[in-house]
This record gives sequence, C-alpha cells and structure tokens, in this order.
Amino acid sequence: KMAAGVLPFVRGVDFTKYNFKGGLFPDKTKNMAGLRWLSLNQTGLCYLPEELATLKKLKEIRVSRNDLNSLHGDLASLPQLKSINASHNHLKDASIPSDIFKLDDLSVLDLSHNQLSAIPPDLENCKTLLVLNMSHNQIESIPPQLFINLTDLLHLDWSSNNLDSIPPQLRRLVHLKTLILNDNPLQHAQLRQLPSMVSLTALHLRNTQRNISNFPTNLDPLKFLSDIDLSYNQLTRLPECLYMLSTLERLNLSNNEIQELSLLIDTWTKMRTLNLTNNLLTSLPASLCKLQCLQRLFISDNKLDFEGIPASIGKLGNLEVFCADSNNLESVPESLCRCHKLRKLILSDNRLVTLPDSIHLLQDLKILDLRGNPNLVMPPKPVPVDENASKVYNIDFSLNNQLRRIGVVPPGGAEQQAVSTKDHVARRLRLRRRHEAADSKAQKVLQGMSDVAHDKNLATETQEEANSEIVKAGKKWDESLNKPDLDYSEIFCEEIGIFPGLTIWQIENFYPVQIEDVTYHGKFYVADCYIILHTKTDASGTLSWEIYYWIGQDSSIDKKACSAIHAVNLRNMLGAEGRTIREEMGDESDEFVELFNNDIAYIEGGNASGFYSVEQTVYQTRLYALWGKRTVTPYPVPLETSSLNPNEVLILDTGMTIYVWVGVNAKGVKRSKARLIAEKVNKDERKNNAEIVMSYQGYEEGDFWMIFGGIPDEIEPNDLTQYRGEKPRLYKVTLGMGYLELPQVRYHLVTEHPTKPDPELQPNKRLLKSLLNSKNVYILDCHSDVFVWVGRKSPRLVRAAAMKLAHEISAMIHRPSFAVVSKQLEGTESVLFKSRFSGWTDVLKVDYTRADEKVIIKQDAVENKIDLSAIFLPRQQAMADTEALQLMEDWNEDLDLMQGFVLEGKKFISLPQEEFGRFYSKDCYVFLCRYWVPAEVDPDAEDDDEPEEDDTQCVVYFWQGHEAPSMGWLTFTFTLQKKFEALFPGKLEVCKMKQQQVYLYIFSFFVQITNILFSCSGKLEVLVPFPSKFYQIRSNGGMLTTRCIEIDPNPKMLNSEFCFILKVPFNSADSAGMVYGWIGRVANPNEARLMEDMISVMFGDGYSVQILNEGEEPENFFWVGLGGRCETYEEQADYLHHVRLFRCSNEKGFFAVSEKCTDFCQDDLADDDIMLLDNGNEVYMWVGSQTSQVEVKLGLKTVSVYIQHMKSKGIRRKLKLVRKGNEPWDFTKCFHAWVPFKKP
Repeated sequence: KMAAGVLPFVRGVDFTKYNFKGGLFPDKTKNMAGLRWLSLNQTGLCYLPEELATLKKLKEIRVSRNDLNSLHGDLASLPQLKSINASHNHLKDASIPSDIFKLDDLSVLDLSHNQLSAIPPDLENCKTLLVLNMSHNQIESIPPQLFINLTDLLHLDWSSNNLDSIPPQLRRLVHLKTLILNDNPLQHAQLRQLPSMVSLTALHLRNTQRNISNFPTNLDPLKFLSDIDLSYNQLTRLPECLYMLSTLERLNLSNNEIQELSLLIDTWTKMRTLNLTNNLLTSLPASLCKLQCLQRLFISDNKLDFEGIPASIGKLGNLEVFCADSNNLESVPESLCRCHKLRKLILSDNRLVTLPDSIHLLQDLKILDLRGNPNLVMPPKPVPVDENASKVYNIDFSLNNQLRRIGVVPPGGAEQQAVSTKDHVARRLRLRRRHEAADSKAQKVLQGMSDVAHDKNLATETQEEANSEIVKAGKKWDESLNKPDLDYSEIFCEEIGIFPGLTIWQIENFYPVQIEDVTYHGKFYVADCYIILHTKTDASGTLSWEIYYWIGQDSSIDKKACSAIHAVNLRNMLGAEGRTIREEMGDESDEFVELFNNDIAYIEGGNASGFYSVEQTVYQTRLYALWGKRTVTPYPVPLETSSLNPNEVLILDTGMTIYVWVGVNAKGVKRSKARLIAEKVNKDERKNNAEIVMSYQGYEEGDFWMIFGGIPDEIEPNDLTQYRGEKPRLYKVTLGMGYLELPQVRYHLVTEHPTKPDPELQPNKRLLKSLLNSKNVYILDCHSDVFVWVGRKSPRLVRAAAMKLAHEISAMIHRPSFAVVSKQLEGTESVLFKSRFSGWTDVLKVDYTRADEKVIIKQDAVENKIDLSAIFLPRQQAMADTEALQLMEDWNEDLDLMQGFVLEGKKFISLPQEEFGRFYSKDCYVFLCRYWVPAEVDPDAEDDDEPEEDDTQCVVYFWQGHEAPSMGWLTFTFTLQKKFEALFPGKLEVCKMKQQQVYLYIFSFFVQITNILFSCSGKLEVLVPFPSKFYQIRSNGGMLTTRCIEIDPNPKMLNSEFCFILKVPFNSADSAGMVYGWIGRVANPNEARLMEDMISVMFGDGYSVQILNEGEEPENFFWVGLGGRCETYEEQADYLHHVRLFRCSNEKGFFAVSEKCTDFCQDDLADDDIMLLDNGNEVYMWVGSQTSQVEVKLGLKTVSVYIQHMKSKGIRRKLKLVRKGNEPWDFTKCFHAWVPFKKP
C-alpha cells in the first residue's frame, strides 16, 4: 500500500545532525520509495538502518561522522548506488563488505578517518571508481593491481597514512586531476611517475620528506597544474622545475629551509596565493611585483628587514592579505600603502619604529595587527571634519534639531528659517484667490464673446472668435470651467498636505483612517489597502504632491475600490496635478519604496471591510524562554509551572495578552530585552492591540496562574536549555518533474552565501537573511519549531508541497509535544522566526541594554528614532482648591456603596468604617465600590414611554503597601475576586494600586467623607522604650494629593511651609502622652485646619493635644521626641513649585523621555532607567543599578539638551549626577516620605 502524503515523491533529504542514536531512526523513511540520495551525517548511528533496504532507487548515501563499526547490511542490495561516504567512523579491515565493490555504478568511495590498516579486499575490482579517499587511516602499502584496474580515477587521496613508497603503476592514472599524499613518510618514493599524469591540476606533498634530490626534475608535461603544496619538507631552495609552471595559482612552501627565490618567479603570472612562511629568506626578488594576480602573500617567520621588501611592492594592485609577522622589519615601504585592496595587514613581532603616514588611507583595511612592537610610534591620524559632533549613535541631540522635531522654531532661528519656512495656510489662501481671479477673467472673456455674437448674430463665427480669444488668453477650455464645490472635510483634515513629508491612511469600513504613529509607516497588512500622500517643496517653497494607493494581495474588492476613489478625492481636494499612482503588493515601484528608505514590511491580516467580516485569529498559548546575552533568542518550553525559573525571564503569549514573567533573581538586562521582544510581537503581529503585562515573581495576577492551572507550591530553578535543541537547520525545497528534494543549506560555509558574510562572524552564526531567495521555499527546523518560509516569487506547487512535506518530516523526527509547524510569508515573518537569523531582528537599531563599547549601528544613513518632546513641554500646574472640590463632588456623585477589606493572615476581613482612610505599609486593602450608571435618554423617544432604569457598575480597588507580602494579590485574585465576579457578572472592574501610586478617583472619597487622607508606614513596632511618631502633611499638586505620612523623627525634617504631627508617649504601653500639631510659619491655612481634624481622628482621649506655631515649641517633650533641638531646618519649599521628574526609557523600542505627574513618589524611580529630577536649582541625573552604559550616554545628552533649552528661556540649571543609594538631601526632599533603598 502506497504511503499517503508527499513522502513517496521525495528524491533527496538531508538529516544531518539529527539524533538517531538508540533506535530513533524514523521508520517512515521506508515510505520514501523514490529517494535518490540520503544524508545521515552526524546522527549518532551505530549501525546501518534496516530501512535502507527498501530504498531501491538510492544512488548516494552519506553516513560520515557517526559511530559505525561496520558497513555490513543491505548496501549491496541497492542496484543503483553510486556514492558511499562513510568517513569519520570506527571502521576496521573486516568491517568493509566486499560485495559493495560489485555494484555496477559505484563511482565515489570515501573511507577516510577510520581505522583501516590495509586496502579492503576486492577494491581493485571496482573499475567504475572515479573518486577514492582513503586518507587518515593506518595503511602501509598499496597493491600494484589497484592502479592497474582503476585507471579512470579523477581524485585520489592517501594523506595521513603510513606509506613509504608508491607503486610505479601510478603513472597509468592519466586522467587523475587531484593527487594528495600529505603526511606520509615516502622515504623510498622518487615520484618519477608524476610527469606521466598529464591531467593533474592539484599536487599535495606536505610533510613527505621532499628535498632537492628526491623531487622530479621535470614537470613540463603537467600543463594544467595550478595547485602545489610542498610545506613541511626539507627544501633548501626551490626546485627549478617549479619556475617553469606558468599555470600555478597556489603554491605553499611554508616550513622549509629556503634561503632565496630566483628572479624567475615572474613566470607565475596567474599566481594568487604564495605562502613562504617559516623559511630563511632575507629578501624577496624585485620580480615579485610582476605577479599582478597575487592576492595573498605570506612571508611570516623569516629574516626579512626593511631592505628585503621590494620598493615596488605597491604594484601588486590585487593584494588583499600581507602577513609578515616575526621578521626584522623596522618599517614597511611606503608603496605598500598603495595596495588599495589590502584588507589584512599582519606586522606583529617585528622591530617596527614607525609606519608610513599613508597607512591611515587604506579604506578597505579590516585587520591591522601590530602587537609585539614595543618601540612603534604610530603616525598621527588625519583628523576628519566631524559634521556629526552632536550625534550619538546616529541621533542628533542638538537643541535646534530636537525643537524642529516637535515643530518649534529654534530660539534665534526665525530669521534663518524665514527663507525656507513658509506660511502654508496663507499660501493656500493666495492660491485660491489667484484661481478665483483667473476664473473672473475667464468670465469677462466669455461675456465679451457673447456680445460680439449678439451683434453679428452668427453662431458659427461667434464660436470661432470665442475659441480664438481663449487661445490668446493662454488657457485651455477645461480650465475655464467652474469645478463643483465639493466638501471633503468629513474625509480628510484641512491641514493635510501643507507640511512636507508622508501622510498615510488605511481603508476601514469604506473610509480612510489616518495612521498617526510613524512607526507603522511602511508596514502594510496584506488584507488592507492604503493611501499614501507624499508632500514636497521646491527651493522656492512651492508645494507639490504625489498620491499613491497601495493594494494588498488579500484585500477585499470594496477596499480596493475605496482606496482608488478616495485617492482621487484627495487629489481633487489638494488641487494636485497628475494622476494617482497604483501600487500593488510585491510589485512596488522604486520611487514608492524609496519613500520608506527601502524598508517595506508586510504583516498578515487586516481590518474589517464594509462587505466582509474578518475572522478572529486564534492564537496558540505558548511559553518562551530566552537564550543568549547580547542577542536574545526566544525558544518554546513546556507550558508548565516547572518551566518557571527564578533566574530567568519568560514570555507567555496567549494572543491578545502577552505576559513577561520576571524571576526574582533575573537580570534587568534580560527583562528589558524580553519587554522589547513583546513590544515587537505586539506591533508586528497583533496590530498593537495586545496587552503587555509585566508579571514579577510573587506578584502575578490570577489570570496568569489560571493559564497554568493553579499556583505551584514552590518555584525552583530548572534547566530549560534541553528544549533549545541543536543549531537550526535550513532546508531548501526544490521541485522537479514529479519529485521533491530537501538539501540542507550549509550556512556555516562562506560558499553557500550569495554575498560574502562578515569575516568576523562565527560560522555557527552565519544564518543570515540573505540566504533566503524570493524565488524559493525554505524549511527552518529549530527542533521545537518548524518554519516554512515562502518567497514572494516561489512557484505555487512548491508552496503547497513544502507545507505538506514540513508536516510529514516534522512527524518523522522525535520532537517535544509542543512543537509547531508554522508558515512564514516573505515580508510577514514573525519575530520568533526572524530572531533565529543573525542581525535580522529589528527590535532596536541601538541596543540600549548593552555596554557602550559593544554597540554597533549598521544603518548609519537613517537617524534612529527618539522622542525628547516631554522636556520641552511646560510644567503641570497645581489644581486650584475650588476645582479640586468640584472634581471630588463630581467623582463621588454616583457612588452608591463602598465596602472595605483588609488582609489578616491568609484571608481578607471586613474593614471597620472608622479605619477608612488609614493605610499601613505592611497591609493590603480591598475596596468594593458600586456606582450608579444613569440610563441614556433618547431625545426622540415619545413622552409616554416608561423611562429606563439606571444601571450599576462595580469597581474593586486593590491597595498594596510598600512592605506588604506579595501573596496578598494572589490571595485576592483567588478568593475575593472570584466571589465578586460571581455576584456581579460582567459588571466588575479591578484596579490595582501601590502605596503613593494611587487612583485619585477612589481617594477623593476618603477626602470627602473624612476630610483626611492618612497613611503611615507600618503598625506599631516597639523599637525603643518610648517610641515617638512623626508625621508630615504635604500636598504635591493640589488638595487631591494631600497625604499625611509617617517619617523619621528628625528635627531636620521640619520646614516652615508644612505642618507636622508629633506623638510623644509617656511610657512603652503607648496609652497616654502628648500630641503636638506643629504649624509652619508660612504653611497653608487649609493644611493647618486639616491637621487639627486629623489629630482628633488619629488619637484617643489618653493624649493631650497642643497646637504649636513655629517658634513656640516647648523644651520638654517636643524636642526630646525629635531627638534634640535643631535650629538649621529649612524655612521654605520653593522646589514644590518647580520640581519635575522625567523618565528616560527604551520600553517603546526606541529612546524616549516621559514626564511623571507632579504627584510622583520614590517608587517611580525605575532601577533600569535614567531619571532626571529638576528641583528648581539643579538637574539631577539619577542612574539606577541596572542601567546600561548606552542609556547613561543618551541620558547625558538628553539632560544637556534640557539645560540648553532652559538657558534659552533665561533659566539657569546645574547638572549633578547621582547613583542609586547615594542621593543627597536636595534630591530626597523632593519626594514625600523618602526612605533608604533596601540593599539586595
């Protein structure tokens, strides 16, 4: 019975580097009845699989680099077998079956790198052999009969054996092209047979005890010899016969005893590589300069000095590599620097004193090795004019440029920009008036023509005269017609087309929707259509427009029609000349592609159309771990809690929610890179509609654990690299007349690449995007992921066959249960696929998580995106008290019910009403609020209709203190939240808050019902016999942000602009004592009244209350409670009116600055980012402990721009740097209730 699928049509497959050890060879291979070639290299085989016997059409078998002890099996039963490669195994003499030499068509036999001590019996009977490789064995002699019968050999390799002689019958191999005898004693071999082998092109005699006496004296018959290797021999001079070989291209004479070269080397006109390393040369002949084809010259480890290098060496115009290390060179000839193609120059371990100045002019020079020259003084390098002095990582940080980016004219630059910057609105009005004037003139001409016609009463003559007048006026007939007054304001904005640049619309439900985010320019969904407007200005400031409409290959007919219609509407609105230009996916014009800097990307999917609905994409939930340090690559792991590692960062992709799980011991660098990967997946694959959730170990949400089926008892380290698999394997799918082939692309080899890769790139990292050809289909096997990459121009049959083949091949190989086969269209590749290729993942052009010196930018022509607009915006002003009161009243108008809960032990209990508004930093609180939602009233409804009832909406606020346990959130999600969701199905909203990072919407309720907002740092802890409690009342931006927070009892904390509360107990029982209300000299009167109300609520009758104005402090308890008198506390807090906090981050995928609200707190200082704090006098640049050097450098440039901007407005600021944990007082006082950072 024939097997189903495409396996019977497969003609060749490469299973190299799969693990078939222990009987894992796929038994479905026997279904490949049409197989012609099979590669099983490096698969761990110990014996030949039985399934080979069924492959009767097999012609080539490769089983090298395995653990084979024998070739006995069914090879002889394969009648069409032509090639056997069994190198690098453990084969011995008896393990080679003689019956394979009876095969009629066997032409290639490779038994190298085994343990053979003699020629296999009956090998001489295999007269069809063309290639024989017996190298790296232990063979001591060659039977003469072998060369008598095998006269058709083309390639013969006996290197690294124990041969001491060669049979004279070797001369019979007149067709032999390659003879390799390296690393054999051959002390009795005179090699007189060589002149008879007239077809020889390559002769390798390395380490064969050659000298002048035992080397042939005549090689003239060898007219095709181009490659000779005589290294590691005993030659004292070059054999004369070699000078006569004008066909030589490669000559290796290294590690001999040659003292000089003859001038006759000028006969080597085709020489490309000459190796004279480790000889006794003192000079090179001047005729060396005649080797115009020479590309590589190796003269290391000789006795050459400056005079020994010909002065005319600069005539070697093709020289690319010059190695002269370990000589006696004091310098090199200046002419060497005229070899403009030189890429590699090795001069280490010489006696260099200086080098020619022109050494700096070798533009192609990649490697210059000058080590081991202690007296070397390098010539000064020419200082180029730095036109980009203000640029860092190809980003222009100049103040003028940053102001222009946000559309602001730089200070003092209005005059300079007057020439190029036009008032586009005024210009459009002038153009309109000009058109109206032209129309008026045309009307007068028409009126005149009508009068003439009336006078003469000749209709034909009137028409001729009218036409004559129109021609004289220089206007065409259609220009005189009045265009209908069409209104496009509902489709396009009036400001469109007045500023140079690109504007792009996407067709949604028959209408164009403008794409505001420029990061999506050039990224097109294959099922959508777009309109692209390119606005340009010439030297005089005149506007011109180009209008394109782009058609996706999977777009619906209504989108295609609407894009064309609205493109014409846009042209009519602008009054643009010319036609609209149609661009189709995959066939865009060069002019269109250049609009996006040749960077166009296609994304699968599209928006809903007016006629058709888009099916919701179903995403498979997968868990990814990260591999690598500099370049991070995600790879799938089992969706189990055992995969969570405290030392790692993992990405949980559920489709429209992407979790970035951070272990407690994970590095911040990996966390940042994981967030960037999630952002890239969201933008490129989810249309930016997915939610990215940062989930830290111990603070996970309930939905996170529901995916895993519950919370684990403990999270322990686990080795996840076992799921990473081996190196990716890239297959090229080829289709012939009724067959398929699946060869591997050896991307580690330079020859496999269409363009030569970077030589510094390691071979195992040469999986490059350039390997993928648009005309082909490829399969990338990553063990737990199999990708089918489909080129745009690939044949349809190959696409269909490749998907079927990928599924069948994937099922043949042992894989994890979560392995997936996915299709990747060219231009719409997933982030996971692109991450497998070196240098393809464009998450960042500048990696902000790396060290400064390791950053490389490859796209120098395009300026990297940044956003510094926040530092140019005005400071947020404080809200007036009347406005705050009105806002609180509006917020709480619909509040129907509030119920509070507090975490006690492992469960939440009801919070007493009198505790509302009090928050302890070691506790977690939950507040359930029910709001009335007024019913919508239809104004057109009849009065007789009954009014609809109001609805309700429930919101749950979760508040967590600084020192609260992390299990509080999990306890809430699995207990209270479940109960609330059951009570209010579909009407529940959950809001999570942290201490001092709260929603003012809920806290306005506490202010309104109690007139206080109180928070202290913890429940009572008896640390000293009579502990004092000190509280500060402070507002950061208005009444809504007023808080009373416990601070350290330190008299230096007093300030004349604030109010403080000091509680001094009489004894350790803390049941009685004094409470002082301290009012600063210039404190806010409202805060003073608020303080008195808070004292009455906070403390019972056991305390005596005393309200003090500044300067009225008693000596007994007040100063004692603060630890002593202090006369030097601050008397003003002007910084509250100036303080601003900025965050410099790369979480958006590019460097951006954002401003925190005025009600910021200490927790807003991100440990892996740069923070800028302006306190009115100084600008502090705060550096976290996990901030990268690149972010520090960009942060310095940013704060420099900010200071320049403030200076342009007449405001002076000083720059101060501060690292986390070393903050000065002028920095910490800007934060309410600052506490020292916890040490890790």
